[in-house]
Amino acid sequence: MNSAPLEVQIKTLPLSPGVYLYYDKKDKLLYVGKAKKLKKRVQSYFTKNHDSHRIRTLVKNIARIEHIVVQTETDALLLENSLIKSRNPRYNIMLRDDKTYPWLCIKKERFPRVFLTRKMIKDGSEYFGPFTSVRTVKTLLELVKSLYPIRTCNYDLQQDKIDAGKFKLCLEYHIGNCKGPCTGLQSEVAYNRNIEAIRQIVKGDFKQAVKYFEELMMEHAEAMEFEEAQRIKEKLDVLTRYQAKSTIVNPNISNVDVFTIISDESAGYVNYLQINHGAITRSHTMELKKQLDETDKELLELAVVEIRNRFDSQSREIYTHLNIDVGEELKITIPKLGDKKRIVELSQRNAKFYRQEQFKTIKIVDPERHVKRLMAQMKADLRLDEEPRHMECFDNSNIQGTNPVAACVVFKNGKPSKKDYRHFNIKTVEGPDDFASMEEVVYRRYRRLLEEDEPLPQLVIVDGGKGQLSSGVKALDRLGLRGKVPIIGIAKRLEELFYPNDPVPLYLDKRSESLKVIQQMRNEAHRFGITHHRNKRSKGAIETELDNIPGIGEKTVVELLKHFRSTKRVKKATKKELEEVIGLSKAQKIIDYYKKHED
Repeated sequence: MNSAPLEVQIKTLPLSPGVYLYYDKKDKLLYVGKAKKLKKRVQSYFTKNHDSHRIRTLVKNIARIEHIVVQTETDALLLENSLIKSRNPRYNIMLRDDKTYPWLCIKKERFPRVFLTRKMIKDGSEYFGPFTSVRTVKTLLELVKSLYPIRTCNYDLQQDKIDAGKFKLCLEYHIGNCKGPCTGLQSEVAYNRNIEAIRQIVKGDFKQAVKYFEELMMEHAEAMEFEEAQRIKEKLDVLTRYQAKSTIVNPNISNVDVFTIISDESAGYVNYLQINHGAITRSHTMELKKQLDETDKELLELAVVEIRNRFDSQSREIYTHLNIDVGEELKITIPKLGDKKRIVELSQRNAKFYRQEQFKTIKIVDPERHVKRLMAQMKADLRLDEEPRHMECFDNSNIQGTNPVAACVVFKNGKPSKKDYRHFNIKTVEGPDDFASMEEVVYRRYRRLLEEDEPLPQLVIVDGGKGQLSSGVKALDRLGLRGKVPIIGIAKRLEELFYPNDPVPLYLDKRSESLKVIQQMRNEAHRFGITHHRNKRSKGAIETELDNIPGIGEKTVVELLKHFRSTKRVKKATKKELEEVIGLSKAQKIIDYYKKHED
């Protein structure tokens, strides 16, 4: 155990590739990392000013450093991965979904069996996979068994036992699923030819199998054996249909791994595509929890080693979108165009969808966790002092100054609280003056909340740029709320966020959840305001002289217009016709009104 001061421990580190291990005072392992040059990498922890609270906490707790020197950076990557998995240090990335995957096994024996298994036994048998879905393995197994009759029994089919007649034909033979090698009805050579064909199909190479069945079909057809030719054609159709399920990339792209990453503030989502003989034969996505604000490059490097180990990848080339360093043995390609570029984009899309699915799952299974994460992110992104659990957004609606109205929508815990929405008819402003209208509605809204002793929001958003924001700030100033209630403006064109007294707008990442919530609020305020505005305009448009008749309300007017279609027809209607629609009393009021105005 190294008891020298940390400065001395760092100075004595070699400039070689290797792995470093950080321990605390209680000799508990905190973190494992790999480096091209150990000394430089470890020094960087103690010489930089770290923005991340986690890194600062880690550095503060380091009491001792161990290191392991290895030959190459690739060895360092493998060793780091192994130590993280076996030691589970507190500050390292958590590798999720670590479970047992199914494999397809071709057993090492005479007349090999082909079956699904979750255990790898090192007895010389061949294992293909692991597959991320049992359904995929079963489909593949059904395919190969429908194409090539193979045995399912576990007999030891040694030649002397077959010659001695120790085995009897079973049901599988009689229903055509097996050719009876147990009784010498199928030779080992013929059986192994089928196994080789199965091996190629499992690897993703369908060419030989398709060619074989096409030739066989033609032979039977030429020999006038049409029933047999039809049976072979059916097998060929099955094979072609299965092949079509694979995403065909390009026959020239062969035996390549594709890795991409999409990340957010808390995790990275890495997608892996395996390509064999021009087809995608595997897709797998994993989540890596961030612990120390790791970069996408660092996360992807770790994931490449982990996933290639897990799936026992033998590919020597990787397509990706980042300039990662995973050892000299692997060729890293960052495609710029064509099919190679498209396959990288497909991988990125898979990672993105996986991330969205994870969020949806969290929302359903643990909604409070989702809310906490969203609120923490909005607090950080929008530079707020507290989480914006209660937010309100204002929008003005008017057409050439007619019927000016405004809307206030309320979001609680990131979701619309529709019962708290409010409409405002502009009272003190003449003409289309958005700035004055904004000041009026913000003032009226928060004066009322203060009078009723209701809780104030943790964030106010006004739809518009600097002008509307200034109006909102003036209203808060008049109420003595300036500085107590945060307020921002969102400009439509470039989705800029403006802050009071700050000429430079804030631009959030277009993929940011914070921006999406703000956009949702702005759109909801606009929708709510426009709906109210239309209703008001419509009411004004259909206002008729019927509204001026004493004792005739809005509901009665609607009934009359629905029945008679126009005020002119109502005026010409007889008392009896009116009575049938609205009753005697109201009918008499309408008759009296028109009689009076005729006189």
